[in-house]
This record gives sequence, C-alpha cells and structure tokens, in this order.
Amino acid sequence: MYAAVVTGYDAPPQYREHPTPVAEERDGMVVQVLAAGLHRLVRARATGAHYSATGTFPLVPGVDGVVRDRQGNLRYAVLEGGDLGTFAEWTVIDPRRSVVLPSDVDPVRIAAAMNPAMSSWVALRRRIAFRAGQRVLVLGATGGAGRMAVQIAKRFGAAHVIAAGRDAGRLAALTGLGADEVVTFDQADRAADVDVVLDYVWGEPAARVMTAVVTARRDRGAPLDWVQIGSVAGETLPLDSSLLRASRLQLHGSGIGSVPGRDFLAELPELAVAVHTGAIDVRVRPVPLALVTETWGEEADDRIVYVP
Repeated sequence: MYAAVVTGYDAPPQYREHPTPVAEERDGMVVQVLAAGLHRLVRARATGAHYSATGTFPLVPGVDGVVRDRQGNLRYAVLEGGDLGTFAEWTVIDPRRSVVLPSDVDPVRIAAAMNPAMSSWVALRRRIAFRAGQRVLVLGATGGAGRMAVQIAKRFGAAHVIAAGRDAGRLAALTGLGADEVVTFDQADRAADVDVVLDYVWGEPAARVMTAVVTARRDRGAPLDWVQIGSVAGETLPLDSSLLRASRLQLHGSGIGSVPGRDFLAELPELAVAVHTGAIDVRVRPVPLALVTETWGEEADDRIVYVP
C-alpha cells in the first residue's frame, strides 16, 4: 500500500510504499481509510512537539479518520497511538474506539470536523460542570477548533458567547455562527463576567486576557472555569499568583489524559450526528494523500483532509 511516512522529527512525511497491515500481524480490525484530517495534534506528534509523541520511526501519522470495514460499514475511528496512523490506504483500528456512521455521510466532512469539534464538546460535557445559561468566552475563536467551539457552546445552551481573537476582520464573521459578541485580546475586559473560558491560545496573550478578565470582574467570588485546550501562543503562561487568591479562578486542562478515553468515546455518536446533519459549520479542503509533503506545513482556514 501507499502511505505518508515520517522518518524523523525534522522531516515532513513522504508518500511512499509501506507494508500493508494484515489481521494476523496485529490485534484489531484492518480497515480501508477513506479520509483523514490534518489536525494540529497530528503535526505536533509527528514533530515531537506534543506530550504524547513516542519518538518511534518510521511513523505513519494520523490520529483519526473515516474508514470502511470488511463488512462495508463506514466508521469514524480514533487511534490510540502506535506507528501506523490513518495517513495510509489501510490501517488497523480497535472497533471499540470507533462509531458506525450512516451510509450517506460525507467522509471528508466527518474527518475534518470530529477532532477539532471534540475539543470543546468534551471540555463542556466531560471536563467541567457546564450548565445551560452560563456565559462563555472562546479565546482563539478564529481558528478551526475555536470557530466550532462558538457553535458548540451555543448548542449546549450558553446564554452569551464571546469570541475573542487577534484579527477583528475574521472575528466579525463569527456572529453568523452564534457569537453574541466579538472582542480582540485588547478588549478582554468586556468579557469580565463570563463563567467559562475555552482557551486555545495560552502563553502570554492568555495571561493578559486572564489578568484583564479577573481584574474587571464585578463579583470575584463567582466561579470562573478556565479550560486550557490549546497552546498556539506558547506552552507556558506567566501567571500572577494574586489572580488565584483574588478570585475563584479555577484552572482545568482538557485533553488526552485529563479526560478518560471512555468519555471521549461516549460522546462520538452524538457529535457525529451533529456534524453529519450540518449543525456544525465545517470548512474543509480535500487533498490527495500523494500531496502530503507539499501541503504538510500549510496553515489555512480550511481543514486539510487527506484522501488516499
């Protein structure tokens, strides 16, 4: 078979021949890959930048995708790890870490949306005790996952969703996706009375926003759940200890490890339906897997989905 193969942290994947998996060699189900998304997690693991990277090479990247099993069923599958991912014509899945999809789904759409949408979906459903009627700030709302977080917070009953980012022009478009208000990072004091922050940014910008929000709160005794999901602006944050003493700021991380795998899996069926029915807006660009080297480093609003 052909696959995208990474031979080291400092090199992009190359499209080349790779051994085809067979059931006798591995536990699990051998499946045909129909579509697999190029997510931040995929690149971070392949470059050693993510805490779950194993350093095992050669590596076929890809953490999830839409596949067809031997019985002809379409499945969305999440891979636990290992050296054979979904950027290949065939891969191996644990069927317990998959959900059977309707036969009329668009594999590319599902592959594009499930991973980024899952970040906020699981954070609100499984990481904190989110309640309908609460106010939510999405920090980093102009990215793909952030755009979906705005929609998902509204879907779960948020009374007021504030979308925050650097680019005022791109923020303006989010009002059509459910944002009640948009602010730049420098206007974060306008989000002072939110109940939940979904943070895809971290680093110094998040520290500035955190300071502005806490300082401007009318009731510092009201709980503020700050959920750290992504770190596009830096892995560390200069946190003033007084913010923790002067408010009910509660820091949470949401991701692999902080949320049990069984909780992620339990949310897959409902999320897949939401994506399939168009309840979540998806921007996607299908790309032949053969072009993986040329497109590996691209940053765009549309999610790249590789089609073997």
